[in-house]
Amino acid sequence: MILNNHGLLWLAALLLAASGAAAAAQAAMTLEQAIAKVQQETDGKVLSADSRRVGRRTEYAIKVLTPEGHVRVVRVAADAARPPASAESTKNPAGNGNKEKH
Repeated sequence: MILNNHGLLWLAALLLAASGAAAAAQAAMTLEQAIAKVQQETDGKVLSADSRRVGRRTEYAIKVLTPEGHVRVVRVAADAARPPASAESTKNPAGNGNKEKH
């Protein structure tokens, strides 16, 4: 079989599209993977986990009890290629003298 330039371009585009779709499918993080990642990074106990759509992407909100006794909500983007959103903390702000333990 002989392909002309048009045929080669079409074949290359098809292969590129197929490899891109496969890479995108592998890049998506499951809720279970996000939980394991947050648990490992914080060394805490996961209290709850939820997923939500933010525009076109999925984001996981994982509530963790840290070893210091603080409750944090860590947000993780399901798309592993994107950096995770910043973590939010539900502990009392520093300097008010109240340490909340859970």
